[in-house]
Amino acid sequence: QVDAVRVYVNSSSENLQYPVLFVVRQQKGVLSWQVPLIFRGLYQRTYNYQEVSRTLCPSEPTPETRPSNQIIFVDVASMAPFNIAYELLVTRLENFQLETNKAFNFTASPSQPQYFLYKFPQDVDSVIINVVSDAAYPCSVVSVQDIVCPVYDLDHNVEFNGVYQSMTKQAAITVQRKDFPGEQFFVVFVIKPEDYACGGSVPSSIHGNVNRTWNLQRTKNLQVTIVPSIKKSVYVQAMFFSFLSFLSFYLGSVIVAFVHYISTDVKLTVPFGSVFIAGSGIMTSSRPISTSTPEGSSYGAIDESSSSGGHQMSSPERRPAAGSDTDSSVEEESDFDTMPEIESDKNIIRTKVFLYLSDLSRKDRRIVSKKYKIYFWNIITIAVFYALPVIQLVITYQTVVNVTGNQDICYYNFLCAHPLGVLSAFNNILSNVGHMMLGFLFLLIVLRRDILHRRAMEMKDIYTLDYGIPKHFGLFYAMGIALMMEGVLSACYHVCPNYSNFQFDTSFMYMIAGLCMLKLYQTRHPDINASAYSAYASFAVVICLAVLGVVFGKNDMWFWVVFSMIHVLASLALSTQIYYMGRFKMGKCYLGIFRRAVMVLYTDCIQQCSRPMYMDRMVLLIVGNLVNWSFAIFGLVYRPRDFASYILGIFICNLLLYLAFYIIMKLRSSEKLLPIPMFCIVATAVVWAAALYFFFQNLSSWEETPAESREKNRPCILLGFFDDHDVWHFLSAAALFFSFLVLLTLDDDLDTVRRDKIPVF
Repeated sequence: QVDAVRVYVNSSSENLQYPVLFVVRQQKGVLSWQVPLIFRGLYQRTYNYQEVSRTLCPSEPTPETRPSNQIIFVDVASMAPFNIAYELLVTRLENFQLETNKAFNFTASPSQPQYFLYKFPQDVDSVIINVVSDAAYPCSVVSVQDIVCPVYDLDHNVEFNGVYQSMTKQAAITVQRKDFPGEQFFVVFVIKPEDYACGGSVPSSIHGNVNRTWNLQRTKNLQVTIVPSIKKSVYVQAMFFSFLSFLSFYLGSVIVAFVHYISTDVKLTVPFGSVFIAGSGIMTSSRPISTSTPEGSSYGAIDESSSSGGHQMSSPERRPAAGSDTDSSVEEESDFDTMPEIESDKNIIRTKVFLYLSDLSRKDRRIVSKKYKIYFWNIITIAVFYALPVIQLVITYQTVVNVTGNQDICYYNFLCAHPLGVLSAFNNILSNVGHMMLGFLFLLIVLRRDILHRRAMEMKDIYTLDYGIPKHFGLFYAMGIALMMEGVLSACYHVCPNYSNFQFDTSFMYMIAGLCMLKLYQTRHPDINASAYSAYASFAVVICLAVLGVVFGKNDMWFWVVFSMIHVLASLALSTQIYYMGRFKMGKCYLGIFRRAVMVLYTDCIQQCSRPMYMDRMVLLIVGNLVNWSFAIFGLVYRPRDFASYILGIFICNLLLYLAFYIIMKLRSSEKLLPIPMFCIVATAVVWAAALYFFFQNLSSWEETPAESREKNRPCILLGFFDDHDVWHFLSAAALFFSFLVLLTLDDDLDTVRRDKIPVF
């Protein structure tokens, strides 16, 4: 048992010119203070206290020496030319040593700090110090310090040693035995003279700088409980759980691929329509396969002969030679759209009321495929140049936390932050392994489809030439890389989550949402989709706006006005391009695009009120613009502090709107949803719903002060290792994977349908 002594002093003197000086001399140290005790705050405000109580640094008998009496000298002095009355009381602390799993209640104030001793039990390697209070204020600080005298237990020096956190109602610090060679430490509790550090009101500089009545007004009741943390075996179980959970997706994919291989092998010897496929040979009849559009469908209003694209794609001159699918190093970006016959009639074709896929897949497949592969190579370059500085920065953040001991830098869920090595919250990093594993699995699935498609091209399979959706896999590869990088950057963000680096966690989310929209549009518009350079340049602009929003989006109204104008104008410009299928040219005056938008509204909504020229596109664009304008108005009115999430919400809502429109139009055109895409759609909806439930649990928030954020901390819910946000990581990775599979398999039912029979929407 360790003995500790507490010294209480009180003086009725309020004369700051002649304070009473107290000096306590012990065997291993000297402790001194004055009465009145003065604390300083913002704007040079001062707070003086006439009552002071300090715990003297205890001395513990060593095994070599027996317990002995200790001599303590207390010197009292003052330079006052008159007598000053004071009170001195020395008491022995009965409950100085904290016990495991036993709550202890006490009271502290700025002039009467408290600290206690804790020793690690023999079978415990890590403990969590839980501190709670019924009142948020006054603001307090919890510190863990080594057994060294003197103990830093005042507001101006508590940050000099050890690990510390600010606190309102709750604090939690994980302490490991390996960090304390003596296997014991002090837990120090300090009450701050002002509350601004914890989110309280900021004192006004106009008020007087001396307050003489603070002795009993800033006391705080606290309860501390020290509980054992998890053992090393739990770390192993958590890692096995994380990897095995996502390896099951690999197993499921192998099973599906095997079943698909067996079923395909059986179909090779069975007549399908008018085509027989046996081994590597193909024999076709003189009448081509066709799937007629059902009667009553709006897309059947134009006869087959009106779509010239289908016949041109069937001509021998337009069909690439066998074995020529590989990319050529001499093919440049300037080669696109150089065929005279395309230039002569594409303006006419793309302005027809009813378009078919053959109208928008007229370019050379090899060149278009190479164009989309640029997405893949560019995103790898972006990932490398973006990730390396991010990794370097978060390593610096973690080093600063470890060296200074300031745990207010990072916004962890401290009730479920399990350290490993130099990392303070390894569980938040481990839970991102799903994004990387499932992103790599998606790349393998796309690679398999790409290889099968190339083999079919080498066999001159008719289905790969004039039937189904054109197979361009560059965007799919880019989506897989983006999913992996989201895991990497999310892990980097959770090394030290805070206000400054939240953009690391969202940058590739913007790219994933944008790439998904581009892929969905590319499916039936392969010739007119955006190039990789313009797409990534747009993403760069979005990320720049996100950074500006983080810096200026808190209180600056001018930023929200400018951003909302950019948002609305960009929506109108994009709508005009989509409505005219990319055939609108802005010319020298960029304002011309908005004049054209007004003309569209006049001609399609005023002159032809009964029905616009392109009804389906008009409905989609009207709804899309209403959604985006609503976001712009919301931003102007409420000015959300989390600007990065605000932009991400815009991307996600637009993606969901376009996906819903695509599926509705697909079903309206009497197309089918095969079992695999149907399963993926249902799985996506279910997993996203579960993931969003855990996402909105809000275990921390860098929009508030660190002390206020800790009020939201909660214990682990999975294996005693993962919290709600970790479960969000697991489920969101699976949800994104299923979402990608939806885009990959959504139009598999069209593989045997002629392109001049596939409507464009």
